[in-house]
Amino acid sequence: MILNYQIHLNETTSIKPPLIFIHGLFGSLSNLGMLARTFYESHSVVQIDVRNHGHSTHSLEMNYADMAQDILDTIDSLNISKFSAIGHSMGGKIAMQLANRAGERLEQLVILDIAPFAYTENHHDQIFKALFAVQNAKAENRQQATQIMREYLNEEMVIQFLMKSFSQGQWLFNVEALFNHYSDILSWETIQPWQKQALFIRGDKSAYISKAQHFNAIQQQFPNATIKMIEGAGHWLHAEKPQQVLDEINQYLN
Repeated sequence: MILNYQIHLNETTSIKPPLIFIHGLFGSLSNLGMLARTFYESHSVVQIDVRNHGHSTHSLEMNYADMAQDILDTIDSLNISKFSAIGHSMGGKIAMQLANRAGERLEQLVILDIAPFAYTENHHDQIFKALFAVQNAKAENRQQATQIMREYLNEEMVIQFLMKSFSQGQWLFNVEALFNHYSDILSWETIQPWQKQALFIRGDKSAYISKAQHFNAIQQQFPNATIKMIEGAGHWLHAEKPQQVLDEINQYLN
């Protein structure tokens, strides 16, 4: 599947592999835009809507093998051979699956606050209730949708993030497919070790890379990974502490 994307070409730095930015659950290609734009002067940059998100195609199927293949189909259509990937949360898992499926093409890998690990905690039950409530109420505009969302969610930042994907009375992401495949999104099948150097950045207030089993999973599958911590940041570390995240990424890429 060829996905919706935005590309910024930088022909003066053709020796550097393009950077592919992959957003997380309920997101879109704009979510990592603050990071992506920083690299316009040094790299060609591709920002992608993964399947069932943004303006990409909706599908009944949703697993990491298919989502990684979507990325490869898309960059193949752009005649990109070697590339580097930066992914957040679910997008980080997609990026890690790229190491498994196209490890020889993947040059550098940055993972934001997720481990190659099958999580069991449901962090999104209330979000799904809110999304379905908006959908079932047939909210006609953002104001109506936001009002409904506030009945289920008390974090304004989360509501505003989700509302970025509400357009013309409907969600851009495929709520039914995301709900039906939520266990697939949490899951992970251990991959063969990727021997190149990788960078994992975690928020010290986030639970996603916090336990021994998370660190062990990273070490097992990415034995040459470096793990950096951003103090005072949670799961949305790139939005909360963008400069610190950028400093770590720049240090790694250079």
